[in-house]
Amino acid sequence: MTSLSHNEDKDQMNWIEGKRLWGEVVCPAAIHVEIKREFTKDGNLRESFQFTNNTSFPVFLEKTDLGIYTTFNDNYQEASECLEKRCHTHIFCGEEASYVMALRMSGRGPHLGMKFLKGSVLSYSVERNLEQRSNDRGDFILHPHIAKLEPEAGIEIQRELFWFETKEEFYEELLRTQGFPVVFPDQCTYFKGESMRFKIAIRDTGKKEAVRLQYNGMNIPYRAEVKDGIRWISAYLLADREGEYRIDIQAEGKKTFLCLYCCAVLDKMAERRCRFLALKQQMHDVSSHLDGAYLIYDREEDSIYYSHQDDHNGGRERLAMGSIMAFWQRLHPDGELKKSLEKYERYVYRELYDREKGTVYNDICHNLEWNRLYNYPWMAQFQLELYKLKGEGEYLMDAYKVMEQYYMQGGISFYGIGIPVTELYKELEGAGMGSEAGRILSFAERHADNVLQNGVHYPESEVAYEQSIVAPAVSILLQGYEITRNTAYLDEAKRQLKVLSLFNGRQPDYHLFENAIRHWDGFWFGKYRRYGDTFPHYWSVLTGVEYIRYEILTGDSRYRKRAAASIRGCLNLFFPDGFASSAMVFPEKINGEAGHYYDPWANDQDWALYYALKYRSFLEDISFDLEK
Repeated sequence: MTSLSHNEDKDQMNWIEGKRLWGEVVCPAAIHVEIKREFTKDGNLRESFQFTNNTSFPVFLEKTDLGIYTTFNDNYQEASECLEKRCHTHIFCGEEASYVMALRMSGRGPHLGMKFLKGSVLSYSVERNLEQRSNDRGDFILHPHIAKLEPEAGIEIQRELFWFETKEEFYEELLRTQGFPVVFPDQCTYFKGESMRFKIAIRDTGKKEAVRLQYNGMNIPYRAEVKDGIRWISAYLLADREGEYRIDIQAEGKKTFLCLYCCAVLDKMAERRCRFLALKQQMHDVSSHLDGAYLIYDREEDSIYYSHQDDHNGGRERLAMGSIMAFWQRLHPDGELKKSLEKYERYVYRELYDREKGTVYNDICHNLEWNRLYNYPWMAQFQLELYKLKGEGEYLMDAYKVMEQYYMQGGISFYGIGIPVTELYKELEGAGMGSEAGRILSFAERHADNVLQNGVHYPESEVAYEQSIVAPAVSILLQGYEITRNTAYLDEAKRQLKVLSLFNGRQPDYHLFENAIRHWDGFWFGKYRRYGDTFPHYWSVLTGVEYIRYEILTGDSRYRKRAAASIRGCLNLFFPDGFASSAMVFPEKINGEAGHYYDPWANDQDWALYYALKYRSFLEDISFDLEK
């Protein structure tokens, strides 16, 4: 197929546009493929792929030997083009209960869904147009699981496409399918000691078909009840060890799974990480401009790494390491970590910041080959943490100067990440610096006015359209409302929060559950420099932070569990030994190269842990009672 649109769609979006054709098949020459398509009585489009071994010998197949191009139209141009003519593609390779939820980027229905009726899918790969760099998510290749085919034997893979208006309608369509189990986790990431709770829904047939839930070969007890024709299976498991919990599910003859994750409690995780930073990631060489810097750590080489190349240098996003060290020192003073932080502070003030001008440099030696506005809010956040730690007013003035420079250099129209404007405003007011507070208020108001005027016509940045453009827009509006109480900002933030939420899926896998679609960070920040979906990437937490900010300002707690899931969902990037990975590159293969790995570089991911600590009460104070 070359095109698929809804006949009542005013924009006539082509949902299956890709570089390759929808339904093209990858398979060994020994396998014959026959493809059939037909419309069902419900108006769904059913596709059947019959794989047959036409040889006299058995054919054994490895994981990616078979593939079906499934080219949902998920790439990035300017927002005005993306919002109505592109989709966010949420894939769950859930064995015999696999599905895809494709959401138009504006949130306007109808949306396009896919469910698998026959056969099993274990993983997906992507083929990207590398000329588009970060702006093409790629053509998806779904991999049917067929281990071997005997001579003349065949296996059918059958799937169905359907339109839906809401996420609720999507799941209702899945549950109309006989024997299709749908897994609904409460969260997918838990702290040690919590109860990991989940439900499985399946259409009730009146038969008492056995349901089997297993973890590590052990059966998990459950309770079942039927409500409105749906059989609900409820179960829980204690999170008593760190790591992955894969729960194998068999219901109505179909197999699927749930992947959960247990991490250490936040204090333990933060202490491990800070000690690792001090021990493994700090440069000690008084003859070097990098003396005192927290740098990339290469786990494979067991060494720190630096390059003047932007995303590998001694500044920019890596200011997260200083911010989390300062935050942690405020909570739990420690002599050795204090020395490490003080040495890092001397490095930052020597190499990356001009105290007189408020200039933030891109790299050591006051390098300003790229005067990157993103760097300014991160520097201000670090300085605010130093101010809260030490109580010395010069750090607050530094943060003020940095944000003043940010706004004076074009920040009014720039959607910076992690802008701490209300935090700075409140600290300035509390310190009796009314003039500076008033100036920051004025900047924040002008910034929010600009976002209000733009609406959803988001400006392009280093990526044409992405989650960390929409999240800052919501943040600027909500912070503007917090300072000014202009309800126009709040109303617009509420509208754009819905656009932001579309980046997040709810697949029952801790890599995917409420983690925003991002697909370029492994290339720019990872050792292997490989594009491809990053599930998770740490900036996914920005969505959760704005959910929390919205709740604080409005009292609306509907986003509470989603906020916790968004921020918790990035904590699998932090390992028990204190190492942390810059990104988890999720697809099985990317342009033929191996994927599905945690990158061996600890680079810039510490912002995820920083925000987890900052908003810990929202992560820890949530109900796990599924009846609510």
